[in-house]
Amino acid sequence: MIGMPSASSFLNSSRRRHSNLLTHAWIALLALSLASTLLTMLPVYSALLGGGILILALIKARVILARYLDLAESPTWLRGFTFVMIAFACLILALYLI
Repeated sequence: MIGMPSASSFLNSSRRRHSNLLTHAWIALLALSLASTLLTMLPVYSALLGGGILILALIKARVILARYLDLAESPTWLRGFTFVMIAFACLILALYLI
C-alpha cells in the first residue's frame, strides 16, 4: 500500500527518537558534571559547597533514572525513586553538617 509506513520505518524513527533523548541526557550529565567541578573552584563556605554538590548529584541521578532507565514512561516509579533519593540526600546533608 502506498503511503503506509512499514514496521521497519516505525522502528527506525522510534530508535532515532530514543537515541536523541539519550544524547540530550548525556549532554545534560556532562553539563552538570562541569557545574560540579566549577562549584568546587569557587571560594564558598564548605556547607554551601557540600549542599550544592549534593543538589547537582540529585539532578544527575534523576536524569539517569528518567532517561537511561526509562522511568520517564512510568511517572509513579520516578516520583517514588525521587522521593527516596531526596530523603537520603537530606540525611547525608544533615550528617555532613554535624
